Amino acid sequence: MRQDRGYDAVGDRIQHFAEFTHPLGHDELRKQGARCMDCGVPFCHQGCPVNNIIPDWNNLVHEDKWREAAEVLHSTNNFPEFTGRVCPAPCEASCTLNIRDEPVTIKTIECAIVDKAWKEGWIKPRVPALRTGKNVVIVGSGPAGLACAQQLARAGHKVSVYEKATRIGGLLRYGIPDFKLSKHLIDRRMAQMKAEGVEFVTGVHIGVHLPAKQLRDEFDAIVLACGSEAPRDLAAPGRDLKGVHFALDFLFQQNHRIAGDVIPKDQEITATDKHVVVIGGGDTGSDCVGTAIRQDARSVTQIEIMPKPPAREDKELTWPNWPMKLRTTTSHDEGCVRDWSVLTKSFSGENGEVKTLHAARVQWQADEQGRMTMKETPNSDFNLKAGLVLLGMGFVHPVLDGLLEQLGVDLDVRNNVKAGADSYQTSLAKVFAAGDARRGQSLVVWAIQEGRQSARAVDEFLMGSTNLPR
Repeated sequence: MRQDRGYDAVGDRIQHFAEFTHPLGHDELRKQGARCMDCGVPFCHQGCPVNNIIPDWNNLVHEDKWREAAEVLHSTNNFPEFTGRVCPAPCEASCTLNIRDEPVTIKTIECAIVDKAWKEGWIKPRVPALRTGKNVVIVGSGPAGLACAQQLARAGHKVSVYEKATRIGGLLRYGIPDFKLSKHLIDRRMAQMKAEGVEFVTGVHIGVHLPAKQLRDEFDAIVLACGSEAPRDLAAPGRDLKGVHFALDFLFQQNHRIAGDVIPKDQEITATDKHVVVIGGGDTGSDCVGTAIRQDARSVTQIEIMPKPPAREDKELTWPNWPMKLRTTTSHDEGCVRDWSVLTKSFSGENGEVKTLHAARVQWQADEQGRMTMKETPNSDFNLKAGLVLLGMGFVHPVLDGLLEQLGVDLDVRNNVKAGADSYQTSLAKVFAAGDARRGQSLVVWAIQEGRQSARAVDEFLMGSTNLPR
């Protein structure tokens, strides 16, 4: 039978921003690992972007060989403590036992392995025996940039990571709430990477504080891991009212507060004592919900323009691929109203501040080509109280001003950096791209995979061959 981690009671956990999971006990973890051994064909492999060798470390946990399990886990994933907390676990969707909705708790076992490895002191810096004399700069310190940096440092290259923010971590640091990912986990990995030779440079915005050309002159290779940070906006009347903000601006501020940074009073974005409306049904929207509740919002409503997904997927149609189904997070369980097929038409307010969101219902139908088209439902207009509106509708492409504009690198049809899926090479000599900057907005686990693979490509470019793993 499937067993998974538990959580603090809602009334307790919304009083703070710390993690609130209860790890499974030793015996329960071994039982979950044993369930994996009943599988004939491990479809979890095709579901995992980072190529985790899942059955192997599940079996090692079952056999109580935790140190060996940690070694296998780290052979494909630089940061399993991140994915073990924030990955949506496509491996579990692909698990053979998911046919009957009882997949092995792969993500929980992964997290338990790496947490135990840190606790026991098994995770040490891996300092290369030889240095190559080559120097590489990585722009961006999110999961793609960090994974790339660690792999290249272990290959013997001198690696510098430039980050425009005051702390390392990118969206891991500022976009994911502390109650999902405690930031000491990032600091711990940074210490390991510094010991391995990685140099971190913060507060330097390439293309603003430092011209992009200088990087091309000073380094043997450049990796663009700057993310996809241009948010999708909403062209609706009243968008310019005070209180309508991008979701990440709201999340960034809260993470800065927890880190001890002071937010100027005239720039504060808070949900305290306000009716909050979150537009967008994804993970960013869910994170806004949990944060707003912890800030003591009067009410929190999350709306999505797409139809409500089914509670359960059609297994015969989708398994072992990622299914479209209703996903309810711990934040939703904390006190949130959710609504679907809702079109935001406009905002109105008083004295320049938003007070009301004006919406309507929509219907989705397939056209002759099978594409879903939206039609507003007649006479379906309604209003929502809104003292704070958070736009969490995703991101369209990397920020083009500054770094990318100065480099003159080619872009694809979606304005992502154009680079090969195997070579990671851009249109410019010695310039590579990885993560969201190359593939578009995606998951932390995909970013780690791209960071690792781009490191392999860079190492081969610099040395003529590479021993870094795929």
